[in-house]
Amino acid sequence: MEGPLDAGPRRASAAVSTAGSTSSGREARATAMPWARFSAWLECVCVVTFDLELGQALELVYPSDFRLTDKEKSSICYLSFPDSHSGCLGDTQFSFRMRQCGGQRSPWHADDRPYNSKAPLALQREPAHYLGYVYFRQVKDSSVKRGYFQKSLVLVSRLPFVRLFQSLLSLIAPEYFEKLAPCLEAVCNEIDQWPAPVPGQTLNLPIMGIVIQVHIPSRVDKLESSPPKQYDQENLLPAPVVLTSVHELDLFRCFRPVLTHVQTLWELMLLGEPLVVLAPSPDMSSELVLALTSCLQPLKFCCDFRPYFTIHDSEFKELTTRTQAPPNVVLGVTNPFFIKTLQHWPHVLRIGDPKMSGDLPKQVKLKKPSRLKTLDTKPGLYTAYTAHLHRDKALLKRLVKGVQKKRSWDAQSALLRRHFLELTQSFIIPLEHYMASLMPLQKNITPWKSPPQIRPFHQDDFLRSLEHAGPQLTCILKGDWLGLYRRFFKSPHFDGWYRQRHKEMAQKLEALHLESICEAQNIEAWIKDKSEVEVVDLVLKLREKLVRAQGHQLPVKAVTLRRTQMYLDTVIGSLPKDLQAVLCPP
Repeated sequence: MEGPLDAGPRRASAAVSTAGSTSSGREARATAMPWARFSAWLECVCVVTFDLELGQALELVYPSDFRLTDKEKSSICYLSFPDSHSGCLGDTQFSFRMRQCGGQRSPWHADDRPYNSKAPLALQREPAHYLGYVYFRQVKDSSVKRGYFQKSLVLVSRLPFVRLFQSLLSLIAPEYFEKLAPCLEAVCNEIDQWPAPVPGQTLNLPIMGIVIQVHIPSRVDKLESSPPKQYDQENLLPAPVVLTSVHELDLFRCFRPVLTHVQTLWELMLLGEPLVVLAPSPDMSSELVLALTSCLQPLKFCCDFRPYFTIHDSEFKELTTRTQAPPNVVLGVTNPFFIKTLQHWPHVLRIGDPKMSGDLPKQVKLKKPSRLKTLDTKPGLYTAYTAHLHRDKALLKRLVKGVQKKRSWDAQSALLRRHFLELTQSFIIPLEHYMASLMPLQKNITPWKSPPQIRPFHQDDFLRSLEHAGPQLTCILKGDWLGLYRRFFKSPHFDGWYRQRHKEMAQKLEALHLESICEAQNIEAWIKDKSEVEVVDLVLKLREKLVRAQGHQLPVKAVTLRRTQMYLDTVIGSLPKDLQAVLCPP
C-alpha cells in the first residue's frame, strides 16, 4: 500500500487568470489562500482499496490536511465499493451523496453566496452533504492475495456537476491505476490552477494534456439545453473538448425501462414521496435516482436523496426504521435485502438488466405493493398510487419512432427533458402568478415608512384562480390538476418553493424601499423636524440595508449603493459631533 502523498497546503499560482474579476475583498483573499482554486471545485480526492484484514480501507486523502471525521471516512469507504450482490467486473462509474458530520472544517473555503446567488437553484452547492463521484476497478490480478485488484478513485465535491466529474474520472482514473500517487498529485495541482466556476461563464479547464471547455449554468440562461458556444479555440492547442453540459444525464438511457411510467414517477417526485430504486448495480441505481430528482427542474428538489445506499451506511437505521412513517427520501440500492427491510415503504421501483422487447427495452409493470416478495421480486413499480394526470401517449410514440429511426440518444433525452420541463413549468406558472399578486404595489412603497407586508398565501383563493389561469392554458394533459395541487401543498416541495419565493419577494421589497429612499428629493428637509432618535434609527436601518445589499442579499444596482452611501454620509453629518463619533468610530 502506498504511503500518503506529501500534499500539504501551498499557494496557488497567481499567474493563471481567473474568468472575470472578483467583486469583493473576501473573494480576492480566498483566491490567494492555499488550495483556494482546487476547493472551488472539489473538497478532496480519496482512494479506497480492499484490504484482506480490514475490508474497504481509505488509502489516501488529498490534500492530506483535509479533515474528515471517522464516520465520514467509514461512509466513503463503504459507498465507494459496489455491493457484493452487484458482481461488477471491470470499470464502473457511479455516484453517492452522504451527510456531512460536522461544520465547515477546511480553512481555504470561500463564501458560497456569490456562486449560489447566480446559479440555478438545482445546481447550488450542497450546504450539508458531500457528493461522491466514483470510478471503481475490479480486475483479476494474480499478484494480489485475493486474486483481484479492487480500488476506487473518488472525487468528493459539493457541486452537483455529475457529467463533468464523471468525464474527469474517465481521464484520471485509468492513468492513476497505472501510475498511482505521482499522477494524482499532478492532476490535483492542475485543478488548483483552474478558474473558479462562475455561473454564466464558459471556462477552459486544462487537465492531463487536453482542455475541457464547459459552460457553468446561470439563473438567466435559457432552460432549453444547448451546447456551449466555443470560445477562443483558435488560441488553444490542443483544441478544447467541448462538454455540452456539466450536469445533465442521458435521460433516455436512465428511463428506458420505465418510459411507460414517467408520468407517475414525475408526480411521485413532485409530491416528495418516499421511493426505493432497486437496481442490479450502483451505476444503474445512482443514474436513475439522479434522473428522477432532476425531472422537476427548474423546481429545486427539496427532499433527501441517496443515489447509492448500503446497509453499512451510518444512517441505515434512521432511514429504515418502522417506528415512524418512511422519510421523504429517494434511495438507490442494489442489495435485495432492502426489499425485506423496506416492505413498509409505499413505493418500490425494481429494475433489472435491460432486455429488449421490440423497439424498447422491456418495460416494468405497475404492481400492487402486496405482491412485493422478500426473495426473487420481479422488476416492477410496486405502488398503490394512482396518477392524477393522464399518461402522455404522444410522448411514448415519439420515443418509439425515434428508436425505429435510430435517432441519437442525445435527441431522445432532449425530448424527455423538454417534456419534464414543460410539465413542471405548466404546474408552477399558476403558482408564480398567484404569488406575484401578493406583492404590494410599488406606488405603496414610500421612503420614510416601513415597506408594506407581502399578503398571505391562501390555498383556497389559489385553487379558485385555476379555473381561468390554470395549467390547462399551457399543458395538453388532462386529469385531476386540483387534486395534484392539494397534495402538493402538503409536500416538502411546496414548502421549499414558497419559502424561496417569499424570501426573494421580501428582498425585492427591501430593494425597492431602498431605491425609494435614494430617489427622495430632499433628505435634509426630512431630517430638520426629526428627533435625534429617529435620525439615528434611519442611520442604523440604512447601514443594515447597505451591508445586506453589498453582501449580494438584495437585488440592487451599483448606482443605488452609491446613493445610499451618500445619503448615509449626509444623515450622519447632520448629527452632533459626539453622536457622529459613536456611529463612525475612527
